[in-house]
Amino acid sequence: MEWIKRLNKAINYIEENITEELDYDQVAAVACCSTYHFQRMFAYMADVPLSEYIRRRRMTLAAVDLQGSDDKIIDVALKYGYTSPTAFNRAFKSIHGIAPSLVKEGGVALRAYPPISFKITIKGAAEMNYRIEQKTAFRIIGTGQPLHKEIEKNFEIVPQMWQTAATDGTIQKLAELMDQQPMGLLGVSVCNDTEEWKYLIAVSSTKDIDDSLEEYAVPAATWAIFSGNGTNQSIQELERRIVTEWLPTSGYEYGNAPDIEVYINADPQNTQYEVWIPVIKK
Repeated sequence: MEWIKRLNKAINYIEENITEELDYDQVAAVACCSTYHFQRMFAYMADVPLSEYIRRRRMTLAAVDLQGSDDKIIDVALKYGYTSPTAFNRAFKSIHGIAPSLVKEGGVALRAYPPISFKITIKGAAEMNYRIEQKTAFRIIGTGQPLHKEIEKNFEIVPQMWQTAATDGTIQKLAELMDQQPMGLLGVSVCNDTEEWKYLIAVSSTKDIDDSLEEYAVPAATWAIFSGNGTNQSIQELERRIVTEWLPTSGYEYGNAPDIEVYINADPQNTQYEVWIPVIKK
């Protein structure tokens, strides 16, 4: 399948350039998708963030170099992009559990992480409820914060945003301003290749706002809309299934619009939600 071939082509690119400074934008371009969506798909399918995978591969190869040559540790560190011996030692120890100097002495246990290869695995044991809808552009209002280009660094930012919004009255304020579809509290990830990445807690509204809020125009798009319910953790599982099970065989690929989580019921133990994924026909 073309989608899987593109992912494997990106993995080959990483391997061929593993000793260089890898630009995530270029890696994603090899896979013919945005930087955000590539990292997201990779993490869901590989069960490890892209940055951690690259670090594991580099430290695997560094261990081989230290065992099989007379290279100095500092030379191996520089080869894999570490200008600081301390940083290299920390990265090496986090993977292998020992300092690189001990590898030179021999007789130590090391860990190896081979290159990943993606393939299609047919699952489909559980149903997924979705619909395809075309929507004109709509305005959202809310509070936003910049996101990192390495998406795993945002795992602390986004939950903290929700916690703050729940305690400082922002969520109640937004709920009172909501007046158009989609009706619900929105978590919006604006992560395309033409705008600054940001995350917004927002609602869809036509009402005027004060300086404490910002607005964003969600562009017209075709959306694959998936519905679900459960705990706040279950929405993450749904998003993983969309990427790993539905998208590869759907006839669609990611479009150029934000990802949107629509929280219809705010009960954290019995949340009703929708996940909106922008799509285009292949």
